[in-house]
Amino acid sequence: MKHTTEIIVRSYECDSYNHVNNAVYLNYLEHARMDFLHAIEFDYKGIVEAGYSLYVTHIDIHYKNSAFLDDRLFVETKPTKLKHIMGEFHQTITKEDGTVCAEADVTWASVFKDGRPSKIPAQFMVNGLNPESN
Repeated sequence: MKHTTEIIVRSYECDSYNHVNNAVYLNYLEHARMDFLHAIEFDYKGIVEAGYSLYVTHIDIHYKNSAFLDDRLFVETKPTKLKHIMGEFHQTITKEDGTVCAEADVTWASVFKDGRPSKIPAQFMVNGLNPESN
């Protein structure tokens, strides 16, 4: 499943060069991943209450073009990998005209409350996480 999240660039996200600061793109990606999880009905609160966390373990991001104040951005999120304790999303941030601002591959892992990497319990494995079900 591909999911798209819309974001309007706010003034405080721009730096002294008047474009979106590179660190802000990480916030956009996080917001879009949570939006994706809501869209596939992943019980994020439930998994946390069960003692698990989903940690981002690696982000490979490529900045391509700048975004500016009031730009309308679209963040596309799609799962590309799912294994026993980890997965990966590919995310693309584009402007309204289709210009790509950034692309990222985000790797995550399931971790139990004692700090051990752990398989996600079956009741939380919704189809939308699996790239092959999309």
